[in-house]
Amino acid sequence: MTDVYKRPADYSALVPSAKRAKYDGVVAVVNEEQTGPRRHSNLQSQIMLLTGHEGEIYTARFSTDGRFLASAGFDMKILFWSTYGDCENFSSIKAHKGSISDIQFSRDETTIYSSSTDKTVKAWDLETGKCLRNFKTHTEIVNACHPARRGPALVLSGGDDGMLHVHDMRKKEAAMSIANFENFAVLGVSFNDTSDWAFGGGIDNTIHAWDLRKQERVFDLQGHTDSITGLSLSPKGEYLLSNSMDCTARAWDVRPFAHQDRLVGVYGGHQHNFEKNLLKCGWSGDGKWVTAGSSDRFSYVWDFKSKKIVYKLPGHQGSVNATDFHPVEPILLSAGSDKQIFLGELEP
Repeated sequence: MTDVYKRPADYSALVPSAKRAKYDGVVAVVNEEQTGPRRHSNLQSQIMLLTGHEGEIYTARFSTDGRFLASAGFDMKILFWSTYGDCENFSSIKAHKGSISDIQFSRDETTIYSSSTDKTVKAWDLETGKCLRNFKTHTEIVNACHPARRGPALVLSGGDDGMLHVHDMRKKEAAMSIANFENFAVLGVSFNDTSDWAFGGGIDNTIHAWDLRKQERVFDLQGHTDSITGLSLSPKGEYLLSNSMDCTARAWDVRPFAHQDRLVGVYGGHQHNFEKNLLKCGWSGDGKWVTAGSSDRFSYVWDFKSKKIVYKLPGHQGSVNATDFHPVEPILLSAGSDKQIFLGELEP
């Protein structure tokens, strides 16, 4: 069943609509007045706090153009928020029958994909809130999904059943299925920039790369010493960022003819703990910074080239499970087990 509310007439406007969100219990708290230090973004305040989820938040992302964001987690709902103005919650979808592990926007911003502990991957129309596809190819919990950046509308998913499935929106069944090495659970997935390679990382501490045309594994990325919890492709598709329970994030060169040693950076300081949450990672729109969540309640930002910590941001009262950069402005999104979302303005 879909519980969805329509968008405001102009959700991209910097001045919010007079009509308030219909989702009960949702508030946006302004932590600072706009007067003060020199501003670097169009956020209403340098820090915005969004509350309204009824359970832990496991995933949150900005839309492709950054006008709004989506979040999801234990309460099985996808909530949509305006980035600007009061950051009101303008829409919601009751999406799954289990916790939502991952959400991803399509490149053209017409669809949002979600994966869940209910063993399904779903595609939702962003205009109507209707479910376009309900893929039931996995036999266990689905941990991650990732859409193709170009070409046909494909979405890759990975789960505890040790399978990666490539789904085509034009078909009900999986277009291609890949068994992970030794059938280890897959916790993070990504296409490459041209969507002819698929990456999967999980509890075997290794990222495997498959050529989808030849349907064979072409190389492995080794270096992590514990489970890989998240993968993120750089904006230009040159590098793949991985986050791991070994308390490191690593950047890999995934260009077709890269040097055999593909590791280009190791980033540390953040933590994983006994909760074993699947902490996400991400890139800034210009590829200058990388980010990851942490169980120590901080959000971390590193300089991609120097590998130094640029920001260590407090605020959350629980594990920070997801972080994401605004695609254009210096704004960092963080979402955590405390049911809260922060939007913070950074100094470029």
